Amino acid sequence: MAPTTLLDISEVHKFYANHHVLQGVSLQVPEGTVACLLGPSGSGKSTLLRCINHLESIDAGRITMDGTTLAYEERNGQMHQRPRAKVDKQRQDIGMVFQHFNLFPHYTVLQNITLAPSLLKKASKAKATARALELLEKVGLADKRNAYPSSLSGGQQQRVAIARALAMEPKVMLFDEPTSALDPELVGEVLKVMKDLAAGGMTMIVVTHEMSFAREVADSVVVMDGGVIIESGTPAAIFDNPQQERTRDFLRHVR
Repeated sequence: MAPTTLLDISEVHKFYANHHVLQGVSLQVPEGTVACLLGPSGSGKSTLLRCINHLESIDAGRITMDGTTLAYEERNGQMHQRPRAKVDKQRQDIGMVFQHFNLFPHYTVLQNITLAPSLLKKASKAKATARALELLEKVGLADKRNAYPSSLSGGQQQRVAIARALAMEPKVMLFDEPTSALDPELVGEVLKVMKDLAAGGMTMIVVTHEMSFAREVADSVVVMDGGVIIESGTPAAIFDNPQQERTRDFLRHVR
């Protein structure tokens, strides 16, 4: 039985002034699968993630999760943005991890992770703390609960950021080049956490330049260039037998 489509991106367009950043992008991500987005800088990958999470509005198209349109609703045949409170409520189901960790420097690791569940989901302190400790164990940082971000390595900070996103119990996790700001020797520890999440059935969309990760972990690989999807398929199809010359050229430069 084929998995249910969790996230359905249909004909999404995004403009910055006269710059057409996303030009009718369509993508389906089944529940429990990992989609890796590849492509050169400026191809629209990060913008697409930000549109999914409604950190950026879209100018045309539709993004649905579990059959519900994200950020917009149809009234009288026209699409209108949902009220801010409803958008924020939907956003709670979408975890996002950025290139830079964006941890609160004046909060401990534990406080960084418990803050959003306590404020947004009204979780009790005991419940939020128990979940945070469970997640710190999962990302290999159980001994850092009382540490401050400044005392952690970049890889450790990124693992805390992943735990913080997971604390909201999202339906899907978005990763925007989560290892690009790390020293090479720290990349592996973050990728291991992501591999474990994938193995556990977390639905993930990952913008990455880590080709070995995409080949090993992805269920689907999507190649973008110039605001469009130029090719998509299984890792074997994309890496071993790409059909588009632009895909072949990109892979030659990143391998």
